[in-house]
Amino acid sequence: MASPSLYWLRNDLRLTDNAALTAAAAQGPVIFLYVLDDETPGDRRLGGASRWWLHKSLEALSAKVPLVLRRGAADKVIAAMLKESGATSVHFTRDYAPWSGDLERRVKVVAETAGASCHRYGGFLLHEPEAIRNGSGEPYKVYTPFSKACFAAGEPKPLKPVPKFRAYDGQLKSDTLADWTLLPTKPDWAKGMAAHWTPGEAGAAQRLRDFIADGLEFYADERDRPDRDVTSRLSPYLRFGEISPAQCWHAVRAAQVAAGGKLDRAAEKFLKEVLWREFSYHLLHHWPTLPEKPFRPEFAAFPWSENAKALSAWQKGRTGYPIVDAGMRELWVTGIMHNRVRMIAASFLIKDLLIPWQEGERWFWDTLVDADIGNNAASWQWVAGCGADAAPYFRIFNPVLQGEKFDPAGAYVKKWLPELAHLPDEFVHRPWEAPALVLKAAGVELGKNYPHPVVDHGKARDRALEAFKVIKGSA
Repeated sequence: MASPSLYWLRNDLRLTDNAALTAAAAQGPVIFLYVLDDETPGDRRLGGASRWWLHKSLEALSAKVPLVLRRGAADKVIAAMLKESGATSVHFTRDYAPWSGDLERRVKVVAETAGASCHRYGGFLLHEPEAIRNGSGEPYKVYTPFSKACFAAGEPKPLKPVPKFRAYDGQLKSDTLADWTLLPTKPDWAKGMAAHWTPGEAGAAQRLRDFIADGLEFYADERDRPDRDVTSRLSPYLRFGEISPAQCWHAVRAAQVAAGGKLDRAAEKFLKEVLWREFSYHLLHHWPTLPEKPFRPEFAAFPWSENAKALSAWQKGRTGYPIVDAGMRELWVTGIMHNRVRMIAASFLIKDLLIPWQEGERWFWDTLVDADIGNNAASWQWVAGCGADAAPYFRIFNPVLQGEKFDPAGAYVKKWLPELAHLPDEFVHRPWEAPALVLKAAGVELGKNYPHPVVDHGKARDRALEAFKVIKGSA
């Protein structure tokens, strides 16, 4: 009888297009091990929303395969598992978090010490960070040439089908999901998430089908409209590996071909967004301090302010700027925020309130179901102007004009801020300008059921530009 193979699940919670599982299945009976490792990441353990998603995803996967659940430092857990099971090979998908490289090396050591072979596979990205380089052999720091290099590298490899496998049937101790208390209870703030999401591989596949059927056609023209349901909403599924980027790529390409040219622009736009995810992870791999320190070192001297009251108002969606508040409320209820609104909300925190981008990044890390260490860090730095290929710092979003441009009838605002639902469209993004009678008729009491603006945007913009002058000379 063949010795068991140990498949260490990570951010690859799927059976389809899974090189690590395919290889493990070819070696012998498969032990499906998931380790909840809150030790190795330090203060980067999974946030609250991610823990909710993880519970639901593992629950879905456990209906397909027998999971062995263990908690602790992953290398130590794997060492113990090898000793208990007699597995002679370890298989896992590569991860790119700043701590993952050292962890993977430790896993290799414990495997070899136990007399087991150790195998690492790609799959979380389309291209390994070492594979895409500029003409000088250096990593790219600018997105456009990076994306062109990715397109030039050709289409992703064909997808791997679900392999035939035999699950290991020996007796191994396992935690239960309930043991990990990943779900919130008092209060249960995840009820809204449960209504909006179906975590797991099947949910990911259905979401991709729905996007191609209903959203892709409009993606290029309307993806910046939070009042339109045309974005893919695949980000949490990609983050947990319930679907691979190659699956998304091939499915969109197939739809593009089938449409006979009608979807060319939309498909290219979507694939370029997939490559922004790729770019973020390549940056993270080559500059692992990206989640904590500015990519442009001169920004370390930026004169940020400490304002706990303003930060709290932003977190709670009580800034008095409706498009910002609607986004923060959507985030709290659903665990996600429309991408355009993320940029507006981030710009407001960083530039209107002069609060460090790291504060926003940390809040998103805890509250987003797609909290992704590469995308999250790179995107916050992009808005702050301190990242690679970032928007210039002096590009300061006006939250009123942004709201009026991308949510012209206020449908998005009114959905997430019901206290403003009866305001006329012309005032929904600037309620402080509405006449008293209009406010009264709409049931809006500024300072009571909806706040006055926490800052004057014009004055805040001037203050931000003055602050920028402090570091401009050292750029």
